[in-house]
Amino acid sequence: MNPESPISPTPTTSNQLRNLLVAIAAILLTTALFFGFQAQQSSTSLDAVAAAAVPIDEALANSKPTTIEFYADWCTSCQSMAADNLSLEKEYSDRMNFVMLNVDNTKWLPEVTKYRVDGIPRFIFLDRENKLIGDTTGAIPREIMAANIDAAIGDLPLPHNSVSSDRTSPVSEAKAADISQPRDHSKKPA
Repeated sequence: MNPESPISPTPTTSNQLRNLLVAIAAILLTTALFFGFQAQQSSTSLDAVAAAAVPIDEALANSKPTTIEFYADWCTSCQSMAADNLSLEKEYSDRMNFVMLNVDNTKWLPEVTKYRVDGIPRFIFLDRENKLIGDTTGAIPREIMAANIDAAIGDLPLPHNSVSSDRTSPVSEAKAADISQPRDHSKKPA
């Protein structure tokens, strides 16, 4: 070996460097995945919002105004609003009823029909006498929801009535039952 020649990496040094880079990349990826899962688990779920909600019978029996949210677990717009809606429920629950009705539960079909729910999330605002005073559909910003809630509590017209956002999920109507009768093929034409 010539003492004047530059030192070239040996195959062992090259492998060690590659292994070190792979190990660092694996550690970074694992850390990113860990914190990503932690962020997902800490986000508010629709179940948490529904658990904090008031049953509709109770809401309609007291003298507070009511917000009814029609939602579904599969609705991404509903999911995106869950944290804001839970914080609104906590902030205003002493002055406003918050009701959650899952459109996938046929138990709520009369309410879905009554309020003509064709997209979700759909928010219905009722006054203290349970009369419809307004509605919004789609992923609505927290500020708009809060302004409508404040107005309902104050017995004022809703500032954002009949607001509809582009971020909605369509609700398909239940198909009517087939009540047609089978033809009687035993009769001969006259």
